[in-house]
Amino acid sequence: QEQFVESGGGLVQPGGSLRLSCTPSGFSLHYYNIGWFRQAPGKEREGVSCISRGDGVTDYADSVKGRFTISRDNARNTLYLQMNSLKPEDTGVYYCAVEVLFVRQCSLFGEYNRWGQGTQVTVSS
Repeated sequence: QEQFVESGGGLVQPGGSLRLSCTPSGFSLHYYNIGWFRQAPGKEREGVSCISRGDGVTDYADSVKGRFTISRDNARNTLYLQMNSLKPEDTGVYYCAVEVLFVRQCSLFGEYNRWGQGTQVTVSS
């Protein structure tokens, strides 16, 4: 089954940092727009960041701009999310997924699939 494996989550104090990794199983990242999403307890899943295939144009939710950085290493076939200055409201399960439509620039509001199991991020003192 083609899906992602996310890792790197954990418990961190407010103001701390984490780097999440996302590796696909059975396919290459190179051809796709990829997104990071999160779901907090009792809330709907929301788009955090995405990166486009090809030129690597990125997009971020307003709530994480300036704090999070998405990147991809095609040679390692891995997607990353560097999260700095973490806040309690960043707590949630983080997932990565592939954008379904084969468009040039990714969209946080597009349709995504190949979801992984997610990795838990908890920001708390």
